[in-house]
Amino acid sequence: MKNVGGQVQIAALLSFNGGFIDTIGFLGLHGLFAAHITGNFVTLGAALVLGTHGIIGKLLAVPEFILVIGLARLAGTALRARQVPVLRVMLVVTALLVLAFFLLAVCYGPFQNPDGPIALLTGFTAVAAMAVQNGMQRVHLGHLPTTTIMTGNSTQFALDAVDLLFGQRAARTPEMRQRFHRLSVAMITFIAGCAAAAWLYWLFGFWSLALPALVAAVAAVMRTEGVPPRE
Repeated sequence: MKNVGGQVQIAALLSFNGGFIDTIGFLGLHGLFAAHITGNFVTLGAALVLGTHGIIGKLLAVPEFILVIGLARLAGTALRARQVPVLRVMLVVTALLVLAFFLLAVCYGPFQNPDGPIALLTGFTAVAAMAVQNGMQRVHLGHLPTTTIMTGNSTQFALDAVDLLFGQRAARTPEMRQRFHRLSVAMITFIAGCAAAAWLYWLFGFWSLALPALVAAVAAVMRTEGVPPRE
């Protein structure tokens, strides 16, 4: 398995998980977005106005997300100084956090009170997994489209599509075509993750999280060589 894949394939798997876990969090944790901090601001505002549950989890998700990324950054710097393969370690940590999210959700869900301690712990595990994935993507896969937030990807996709269809021939470079292809893959796999999560959650509830746990495990053992990380 270690001879299979590469960074582009890893990013595709992470995009699938980004869509899947964000959707499961929204459906099963009363509107909590594990990777979409902007979404949590929106749902937090709605919860405050409408008086619905889940306020604590949405409120704490933002500082937790930032804290986990900071800790991952410090850990990555320490590991790099010891010549440890940081990307591999971060992929394994992400996989373990997704697995923990799966186990907590299956053992204790569904959650009637999203502000209860075990529900908060389950949600925080999902947020931590996506925080590590986001930080890892920025540092080690920064030359590829993002794996969790599709707003920027969709914007660049639209711009490139117009340029490729109607722009000057000189602007249609191989680099643009490659970027357009990678954006397409990122968006398709993310959408596929969202759709699969909605369908599987309807059928199997939190047991559907077995799929992203498996996907994360596969990504953790794939080849990781590529461009050097950003400092």
